[in-house]
Amino acid sequence: MTPVEVIKNNKIVAVIRKAGKENIVPILEALAKGGVKAVEITAETPNVASVMEAAVKQMKGDICIGAGTVLDPETARSVMMAGAEFIVSPTLNIETLTLTNRYGVLNIPGVLSPTEIVTAYEHGAKMVKVFPADVFGPNYIKNILGPLPHVEAMVTGGITLDNMNDYLSKGSVAVGIGSNLVNAKTLNTEEDYNQLTQRAQQYVAKLTELHV
Repeated sequence: MTPVEVIKNNKIVAVIRKAGKENIVPILEALAKGGVKAVEITAETPNVASVMEAAVKQMKGDICIGAGTVLDPETARSVMMAGAEFIVSPTLNIETLTLTNRYGVLNIPGVLSPTEIVTAYEHGAKMVKVFPADVFGPNYIKNILGPLPHVEAMVTGGITLDNMNDYLSKGSVAVGIGSNLVNAKTLNTEEDYNQLTQRAQQYVAKLTELHV
C-alpha cells in the first residue's frame, strides 16, 4: 500500500519526538506489536537522518515510516534520502511541497484555515494536517470540510484516547498522536516498551467504536 492508503486505512499516526538510534527500533517494534502501522519521526530529533536510516533498515515493511516537523525543502531532502516514506509539516511551505511532489513523496503540510487548505491542494498536496486541532475542536473539522468535501485531513494537536473518535467522526481521515501515546524519554526498560504496546492496542481498539 502507498503511505496515503496506510494512513487512511489505519487512521493512527504515532508522532515520535527525540528518539535515538539506540531506542528507535524498540519503539517501532512496540508500536507495530500494538497494531500501529504508521509513524512520523520528527525532524528536530538529534541526528534525525541516522535515526531514520536505522528505523527504515530494520522496520520498513512492518510499519510505514515518515518524517515530521519538516520546515523546509533542505530538511525534506535529507530525511527523504534517509528513507522517509512521507513528510509531515506543522506549516505550509510551497517549496517543500514542490520538492516532494517532484520525487513522488507524500507531503502532509500543516494548515488551519480554509484558505491554507485550498492553497495546499492547489500546489499538489494529497492530504493536509489540521494543526493545532485542539484549539478549535472536532466541530471545526466538520465545518471546514463542509465546503471542501474532497479534502483528506489528518488532525494533530491534543489528540487523546478520549477525543480521537470525535475528530474522526467529524470527517478527519486520520489522527496524529504524540506524547499521549509515545514519550521516548520515558522508555528505558522492557516493561516500559510493554506498556507502550498496551497503549497502542488501546488506541487501535478504540477505533472499533467509531461509527462514520
